[in-house]
This record gives sequence, structure tokens and C-alpha cells, in this order.
Amino acid sequence: MKNLLLDGNHLTLEDVVAVSRHHCKVNLTEDAISKINQSREYVDQLVESGEIVYGITTGFGDFSSVHISKDQAVELQRNLIISHACGVGNHFSEEVTRAIILLRLNNLAKGFSGIRLSTMQVLVDMLNKGLYPAIPEKGSLGASGDLAPLAHMVLPMIGEGEAYYKGKLLPGAEAMKEAGIQIIELVSKEGLALINGTQVMTAAGALTCYDSINLMKLADISASLSIEALQGITDPFIPELHALRPHQGQINSAKNLLSLLNGSERTTRQGEIRVQDAYSLRCVPQVHGASWDTFNYVKNKIEIEINSVTDNPIIFPEKKLAISGGHFHGQPMALPFDFLGIAIAEIANISERRIERLVNPSLNNDLPAFLTQQGGLHSGFMITQYVAAALVSENKVLAHPASVDSIPSSANQEDHVSMGTIAARKAQNIYQNTKNVIAIELLAATQAIDLATDSSNKKLGKGTQIAYNIIRDQIEPFSKDRVMYPEINKAANIIDSESIVNSVEKEIGQLL
Repeated sequence: MKNLLLDGNHLTLEDVVAVSRHHCKVNLTEDAISKINQSREYVDQLVESGEIVYGITTGFGDFSSVHISKDQAVELQRNLIISHACGVGNHFSEEVTRAIILLRLNNLAKGFSGIRLSTMQVLVDMLNKGLYPAIPEKGSLGASGDLAPLAHMVLPMIGEGEAYYKGKLLPGAEAMKEAGIQIIELVSKEGLALINGTQVMTAAGALTCYDSINLMKLADISASLSIEALQGITDPFIPELHALRPHQGQINSAKNLLSLLNGSERTTRQGEIRVQDAYSLRCVPQVHGASWDTFNYVKNKIEIEINSVTDNPIIFPEKKLAISGGHFHGQPMALPFDFLGIAIAEIANISERRIERLVNPSLNNDLPAFLTQQGGLHSGFMITQYVAAALVSENKVLAHPASVDSIPSSANQEDHVSMGTIAARKAQNIYQNTKNVIAIELLAATQAIDLATDSSNKKLGKGTQIAYNIIRDQIEPFSKDRVMYPEINKAANIIDSESIVNSVEKEIGQLL
């Protein structure tokens, strides 16, 4: 992929993935450079004039009433960073850290923050040369932006903190030296420009949203395999039915199921074997479709946010204004990320119910109990359903919305906060749990298909056959008990690789 040019206005979710995961390099457009310089010139004028402007000639938070003189400006910015860098917990992954830097760059590229171009170039170099600040996951209230974690992002720039370089965690100054990046001294407004924004929550949430869209496609595929394993009825998926309740996600999911099952000799029609299926089969379009709609809504919100200004104060050089507003507040992303977590959790909920139907001899259409031919001596898939149930139950705890909470900070100056970063991190955890539930369903459904002796010579659907083949190329059927966790991990890795989705879509067209 060619270098990605940042102008603050055209970044997409796919661009975020290209940079964070595939190491696409970035540069600033000429227009962005011009706007950055214009904004900086006005900040310099404000400093020279001594005009009272928050964060430029005053302290921060409840100290906004304290005037800061011109000769204290550099010390003020350094103190801001080192005092705010107090995050705790594990470090964000490399890909999330790369996304954080990218989003901060794109925010600053719009030219409303008053930062110097030379300081921006340090961030560009960090991204392009593979230096990743060590950013703890915990400590952000999600307003005034992601202050604590973003301060950790800045520490190596001023020779402090820690950073990863070539796989090693090094002191910040040492990492910068090895990467050949010059340590800088921040000047007026720059510390605030670097840390006052929503880029940490948005980076974590953006990657989870992207992964969830891929997982949603896998959920339609795994559901289709389960439908075939249980000789499910396809009548509930016909387009005429869903046109009467035209939620787009529901319509699309039903269409996906019919496309995946097209040509299958293992499905049935209404009344052939039974009049209707259980909800976990029959209501897949309604349940999956609601999550599809949620993911598309969240993606739209993300793409607005990653091309927005979230700084404070915001600089309008042409109008000679510096406005202290509230764009740093994370509420516009906190609610979507809570919604994202809930929508992901629901994919796991219904998948676990399908797993139960596959293994339960009272529900699985005469398949062997727990999908083993030697029940008693062998336990088969008995405990995989336990694991799926445990993951689903954990998701129910994690899905409690973070955004309904708030706690005042900075002597009640910052008296309502979003908790959006917690919402994004929870959504990440729910995604990982749900991915493993879908991995278990893929294993159980393919095992059930192999054991369905009365239909062993019957064809699978055009799309499900491809998915089945990819699973079986890497994971053998279970003729007897064997250690299960490596096989679940293999299935999860197949999901991560996107190989099933890519191969299926190449054959039957895009899953919507």
C-alpha cells in the first residue's frame, strides 16, 4: 500500500487497519502543513500578547484561573505531560498504540490545535520507524479526553517514559536514540494539543468494530453450518418475509444465509421434518441482523470521530479566536462503544444456544450425544459447551454499560465524564470471548456434519462447503477424545486470518 496522506478529513476505518496492522506509512498533505503552520502562528501571537487563554497562558483543569507567564510556558507543558502520565495496568498492544498515534496525527492535521509542524513530524517518525510508546490501558475517564494514556504516548518524545523498539521495551530516551528520532522540548499549547482528545478510546474501539464486522460474517457462516448439521428449515429466510419487516441488517443476514446455503442438500423445507425450528436457528436474521445494524452505526460514528477535532482550546487563526469548548468529551463514542459490546455479546449468546442444540441428544436431531460415537468412554464436545457458556456469562457482566457511570474530577471542574475508554476496552474483551464461542461452534457444526450418517452423501451449500473445507484442511474430525484447546485456538486463528470470509466471498459474493 502506498503511503497514507493525512489531511484530517478523509481517514477511514480500513485506513486505520492498514496503518495499525499492516504498517502502512503516513505523511501529511501540503494543505495540512499549511493549516498547521497558520494555527501555530496564531498561538505564538497569543503568547506574545499575554492574552488569557486556557492552557496557553493558564494552568489546567481547576488551575485554569492561574496565570502562566511567557517564560514559564515550556516548563508548563513539560509538567503537564509528566504529571498526567500516571496510567496503570498492562500496555496497549502494538496495533492499538499505532492506531492511537495515527488518530492523534489526523486530529492535529486539521490545523485547529496550534502545534508546531516539527512536533507533528516526531509523531510521523515514531509511526513510520516502528517506535511505540508504552501506554498503560487503565486510567482514562474519557473526558477531558484520554489524558493519562495520551501523556504516556508523549513521554518518549521528551526523553521520558518507555517505548518498544524492535521488540524490546526500552527507556524512552534510549528508544528514540536507537530509532534515530530527535527528542524535543514542547512549547506553549503543545502538551495540551497532544493529550486532549479521544484517540485512545477511538483507536481501541475502531479495531474492535472492524474485527466485529468480520466476526459477524463468520457468525452467519457458523450458523449456516449448524443449520445444515441440524437439517434446519430455510423458509424463514426468504426475502418476501423480511421485506415485511425491513430492518436492513435483518434483510442482509437472511440473504447471507440463503447465499451460503444455496445448493445444500442438508437443509429442509417447512413441514418436511418439522413445522418450525428453535429460535437459535429460525431467528438468526433477526438476532444477527440487529448486531449487523449496530456495527454499521458504530462504524459511522467512528469515521466521524477520527476526522474530527477533539482538542481544547480550539484555534481559529483566521478569525483570531481560541475557544475553550468540550470537544474532548468522550460521550459521542462512549455510548456507541457500549452498544458495540452489547451487540457483540448477543452474537455469542445465540451461538452458544446453537452449540447446545448440536451437542444435546434431546435437541440435536438424532446426532450422537455430545458429538462422539463412543459416549461414556469419550466425552466429545461436552465441555466445549461449558466453555462457551462461561464465556457468554462473562460477556453478560462485561456488557454492562460503562457510559452510565460518571465521577467528578479536578475539584468538580470536570464534573461529568464519559468512561468511553472503559467501554472500548470492554468491547475488546467481549469480542475475544465471542470469537472463541464462534470458533467452538465452527468445530461443533463441522463435527456434527461429519456424524450425520443419514445425510453423509448430501452436498453442503455453495458457501458452507468452502468454510467446511478450510476447517477440515487444518483440523481433523474427532474420532476420539483429544486435547481440545489447541483445536479451538486453531479455529480462532482461522477467524483472525479472515481466510474463510475471503474465500467464501470470492465464491458467492460479499456478505453484507
